[in-house]
This record gives sequence, structure tokens and C-alpha cells, in this order.
Amino acid sequence: MTHSNETKQRNGSVVHTETAKSSEDPFQAIMERAGNHGRFQLIYNIIFVMGLAMAGAMCYMNIILALNIPDHWCTVAGREKTNFTLDEWRRLTLPTQRDNRGAEKYSSCQMFDVNFTEIDDWQNWNSASANVTACTNGWSYDQTWYEDTIPSQEDWVCAKDLFVTNVFVVGRVTEVVGSFLLGQMGDIFGRRVVYYISVVFCSVGRLTSILTTGYYTWFLIFSGLAALTINSLFQSPQIIGMEISREEDRSTIAIYQSFGWSIGTTLMPLLFWWLREWEPFMWITTVPTAIVLIFSKYVIESPRWLISKKRFADAIRQFKKIANINGRQFDMSEKELAAIYQSTDEEVTYGIASLFSGWRLARNTCIMGFSWCVVAVSYFTLVLFSSRMNGNPFLNFLMQSIVEIPAYMVGKYVGDRFGRRFTNSSSFFVSFLACIPLIILATEEKHELIVMGLAAFIKFLNAVTFFTASLQGMEIYPTCMRQTGIALGTILANAVGILAPYLVYLGTTVDIRSPYYILGALFFIGAVGALFLPETLHKKLPDTMEEARNFGIHDKFFSLPKAPPANADETTEKLNKAEYAP
Repeated sequence: MTHSNETKQRNGSVVHTETAKSSEDPFQAIMERAGNHGRFQLIYNIIFVMGLAMAGAMCYMNIILALNIPDHWCTVAGREKTNFTLDEWRRLTLPTQRDNRGAEKYSSCQMFDVNFTEIDDWQNWNSASANVTACTNGWSYDQTWYEDTIPSQEDWVCAKDLFVTNVFVVGRVTEVVGSFLLGQMGDIFGRRVVYYISVVFCSVGRLTSILTTGYYTWFLIFSGLAALTINSLFQSPQIIGMEISREEDRSTIAIYQSFGWSIGTTLMPLLFWWLREWEPFMWITTVPTAIVLIFSKYVIESPRWLISKKRFADAIRQFKKIANINGRQFDMSEKELAAIYQSTDEEVTYGIASLFSGWRLARNTCIMGFSWCVVAVSYFTLVLFSSRMNGNPFLNFLMQSIVEIPAYMVGKYVGDRFGRRFTNSSSFFVSFLACIPLIILATEEKHELIVMGLAAFIKFLNAVTFFTASLQGMEIYPTCMRQTGIALGTILANAVGILAPYLVYLGTTVDIRSPYYILGALFFIGAVGALFLPETLHKKLPDTMEEARNFGIHDKFFSLPKAPPANADETTEKLNKAEYAP
């Protein structure tokens, strides 16, 4: 009798817990019936969150390596008639100039204005009285690391040295436009249609740009087309993955995508190092993005988004598709689903303007936007700068990429243990501190290894911040505005990210310390701003604008997040599995 009463009390407690949980987030209770942690989620995350991120990262970033400008100098005729080594010939025929460290080096764009084929008496030759002129016979390129790159093939150097910078700037501009259009399209027309548009535009744009390098205007256009949809290429699958999974799996899904990105960017320099030619490298790293289209069977529309649009019949179809692959029976009808959400009306939103419809939401939007700006500027500055530093460009790029994998693991651990807010702010602040020795040591070539190590450490911290900010963005915005909110962050990030190629230009042509002065200031401001974001760990994803406007309203500033009672969650999960098992 006592045992029976205790069982009844426990069951009543469990039912009460489940009811409370369902009333708080009815979607999760429905999702559990279809399976919110099963075979479908595993397949989806591996193919579309991680696999597409790996392919998309290569398709997006391969242009950085292909546009590397090798060391170059004026081609001067006449050496074939002498016994001079290359270094001796350059000393005789080229003037010197100061590089970005202030050291003397041979000019890349000028030569002495002399017909060296007519000189017979080299012992009496003196360049002191010779005039200098621009290269008249083209350029010779250092082939230590590359057989060719796009700039060395097309001579985008000297008078055309901004051609490369402009390609990156056009890419940032089209990313802004694409984020604005496709981010809102994702919340209006659905994540699935945006996914297809993104894959097609990104792969076709990059493949076509490979064929048009001899026509600079067309190359710019197609390079911009490839970048137009790149942000939604990553956002749409990840948002769907998070919206069909358990709360405790959200950071794991972010890890899937982060790992995919890092694996792609780590493979790239190794491929180029092996191939040594830009064209086969570009083909090999672009085609996999298009290949992902063959897995369309597993591309679904987010049922959470469909419910927010009152498309209950479509949502039921998606639930059944998920349940079928998860080996579950989903028997809820459209009428039953509509009854659960009968008290909620489809919200009227006004695009990006809705993200500023309340003080707290507007504040969160502004801080998230600034965090994205700092992450984007620092990320692209460090990546572009690393491939233009002295030494092996592939190892420099590889170091910047490979540190991301442990960084994401650290970001997940710290973010799940101490919260997203603390992780975001701390990584920004340590990045600021790391810039100080970089500024002091960067001008001395003897400190090259230390500088590379510090730059890689900042890239490590940047990856932690990127991981955390991505997760925060998806957890702060409501379902009806989730992709729009993330898109706004990327719009701002890419708008400010336009500065990155110019920071690299300053660092490589004027003063190597220039980028670190600016990045250090941005890191410090970002560290302070991130403290004022609400904590999202262990919080239900907001579905409505009202929930988003009140998100974190009762949080204390000096506090760490507390996990929900583990026993209640485990018991509820077991009950659901028992009740809804086929």
C-alpha cells in the first residue's frame, strides 16, 4: 500500500513536471513524440550541419589562398648573358625600398631604367646615377610555394595591387546584401527554400569565377555572387537542426558546424600545398558544395517555423518524416496540433525593424551586432594577414585554422559550464591582452615565430568567441525572427568586415602593427559589451516577440546560470519514451 502510494505520488510528480514543461514549451513535448534526439537528427547534423559547413568553408575560403600574391620583382632582360645568380642580378638591376617592418628589400615594382643587355663592363657599372622606372618587361614570381596563383597568372600586382583587395571588398558587400535578403526570406518563406538558393548560388558563383579570371569585371561579379548567399548556407541548416533538437543538444549542434568549418579550412592549405596550382585547387574545393544537393531526401522545413506560420498540415508532414527515420509512430492530427496553438496568433513582424521593438530586445540586438562585427573583422584580418606573412603561407594558414578545433571544444565546455555571456566576454578580453605583446614584437623579424604564435592564439580565442556568439544569436531571437536576427548580425559584421582587407593592406604595405592596434581596441569594447547580454544557457528558445522582449529580464548581472534539476528531466524523458514508443 505504501509502495503503491509512493508510486502514485512519483507518477503524479512526473506528470506535473511534464505538464509544466509542456506548458512552458509545448513544441518540445510534441517534438519528443517524433524524436528530438534520434537517428534523423544524427544524419541531419552530419550531412547538413557539419558536412555542408566543411564543403561551404572550402568554397568560401579557397579564394583567399588562390589570391595570394607571391614575392615578385621586375623581369630584367640580360641575365642570360652573364654568370650572375638571381640574387646578384636583382642587386644590380633593382632599387631597394622599405617593407612593412621598415627593413630594406628589393623593389617589387621598379627597376633601373637601363638597357642591361648593352653593358659589357660590369665591374665599372654603378647604379647610383641611374634613374628608376616601372617594370617594363613584366614580373618574375617566387615559385617556392606556388607554381601559380590568380594574381601571378594575371599580373595583379603593383599598379593593380588593389585588384585583390577589391575582390574581398566586393565579397563583403554582397554578403551584406545577401544576408539582408535571405535572412528575412528565411523567416518569411522558410529555411528550406533559402538552403537550396544558397547552395546553388555559392557553388555556381565560385565555379564560374574560376572560368573568368582573364576578365576582371566578370570575375568580380561572379566572386560577389558566390559570397551573396554564403551566410545563409550555414545559418539555415543549423537553425533547423536546433529547432528540431533538445535544449541540451544546442551547443553540440553548434560544435558540429564549427568542426565542419575547421576541417574544411584545415584541408584547404594542405591541398594547395600538394597541388601548387590555383585552378585544380579551386575546382576540388568548390565542387563538394554542389554535391550536397544529392542528399535532398533529408532536407526538411523546420516544423517549429511552420507552426509559427499556422501551417499545421505541413508541420505534421515534417514531424512524420522525422518520426519515420527515428523509428517512431507519430499519430497527432492536424486538428490536435492546431488545438494546442489555438490561443496563439501568427505574429505580424516588420522585418529587421521588429528587432528594435523593445528596449531589451533592441539592446540585445545592438550588442550581438557589435560582437559579430568584432568577430568578423578580427577573423578575416587574421586569416588574410597570416597568408601574407613571411615563411610558408600554407603552414601559416594551417596554424590559423587548426587552432579552431580545440577552441570550439573549449568554447562548448566553458559555455555549457559557466554560460555564454561569461565565455564571450572573457575571450574578447584575453584577445585584447594578447594584442599588447604583438604590437611590441611585430616589427622585429627575429620574433617572427612568437608573433605567429600570438596571432594563432588570438585566432584560437576568436574561434571561441565566434562559437559562443553564433550560439547566443540563435538562442536570443524568437522563432519568427530567428534567421532575420542572425542575418542582421552578419549584415553588420560584413559591413564592418569590409575594413579587414584594408587593414591587411595597411599591415603588409605600411606598418605591420596597424591591424593589431585596431583589433585590440575592438576586443576591449567587445569584452565590455558582451557582459550586458542576457544569459541563454538552460533557457527555452523564445518563440514570440513578447518572449524575446522579456528574455533575461529577471537575470542578475553578477550571476552564473543554474542547470535545471537533472532527475526531473531524466524521468520526464523516460516517461515520454515509454508512452510514445511504437
